[in-house]
Amino acid sequence: MNRLQVLDGWRGISILFVLAGHLFPLGYQKFQFNAPIAAAGMAIFFILSGFLITNVLLRDQNIPKFLIRRFMRIVPLAWLVLFITFLFTEASTHEIISTLFFYTNWEPIGLIAPTSHFWSLCVEVQFYILIALLVFFLKQKAFYLLPVLCISITCYRYFNDVQIAINTYYRVDEILAGCTLALFYNYGTNRIKQKIDKLPTIILLFLLIASAHPVTEFLNYLRPYIAAILIASTIFSQRETWLITVLKGKLLFYIASTSYAVYIIHGGLRYTWLAEGDIIEKYFKRPLFLLVTFVLAHISTKYYENYWVNLGKKLSNKALKRSTS
Repeated sequence: MNRLQVLDGWRGISILFVLAGHLFPLGYQKFQFNAPIAAAGMAIFFILSGFLITNVLLRDQNIPKFLIRRFMRIVPLAWLVLFITFLFTEASTHEIISTLFFYTNWEPIGLIAPTSHFWSLCVEVQFYILIALLVFFLKQKAFYLLPVLCISITCYRYFNDVQIAINTYYRVDEILAGCTLALFYNYGTNRIKQKIDKLPTIILLFLLIASAHPVTEFLNYLRPYIAAILIASTIFSQRETWLITVLKGKLLFYIASTSYAVYIIHGGLRYTWLAEGDIIEKYFKRPLFLLVTFVLAHISTKYYENYWVNLGKKLSNKALKRSTS
């Protein structure tokens, strides 16, 4: 499983892309790349999520165990940050409830500025429920349905002329492409895997960024598949290239380990003193912004999230024992 160390590297890159897109000037006017870089980062994150979740469920189809562990990983920090946010921010009842229960990316959209990044958690949580229901009712057959759903969602986007959106029904094909990659990882032929290994990863990375830019139009509909092939080119790699070495490095591993907290925390901090001021003042504060973000993320990951993750494991193991007794 050593070759899957690259997934930690990609997770680290995904959060760095999101931070870059949200915090730094990237390009000018028509050639502005802030949104594309952030969207490329999210595409990588969603592919990884679909890939890992599918691998977990292929090995163990105990749905209560899966849901308990997933929700205990995501909900505690999300709710803590939301509690603090709503304590100091004016929000309607709909905005509070829809965000707390992860359906705020459905119409009518209930996101407010400090919680605007929570749309991706909504996509994630709704996908957890979807795949849990599919596996619960269809068992092994559910996995054959995932590639079909992926292509169907992409076609739905195309016929509705939606290149990118925050709604689950327009965005979940990125997670489903990761699910499809997991199926290919487990059941695909070595001959095709060897061909994917030979693909130029850097060109694929540029293609991914381009596929998130509005000027490329049709390429936007291929973004889930470009992201999946990009990650596949490193998963199936038999060569120790400089990129593989970087992806397996300790720095990206650490960033990956705190990436969830970084993502949740940085979104709210964008609407505090750390991000206020004119252009010069705002960017002068960026090093401090990043320092505060990563320090808080480190504390959260080590002393807060780990407690809930471990509790989730204990609860899921107890549920498993009860179901088998």
